[in-house]
Amino acid sequence: MTVMVDQDNNEYALELAQLQQEHRDLDAAIEALHQSPAPDLLRLQRLKKRKLQLRDRISFIEDQITPDIIA
Repeated sequence: MTVMVDQDNNEYALELAQLQQEHRDLDAAIEALHQSPAPDLLRLQRLKKRKLQLRDRISFIEDQITPDIIA
């Protein structure tokens, strides 16, 4: 059972790292669009929506990795 949990956590950790990198990349792309003279508002909106989706997935994975603590 412990081996399976460790494997799941490793998979989550790998996915988490990838999602965090994509989130940072989107942040940079959004900032670059904001700095442009005539930003594409539709593209900006789509990037922000994707960034929020990533944030939700990142939060979910962090919750899965963190053990439940019963107080």
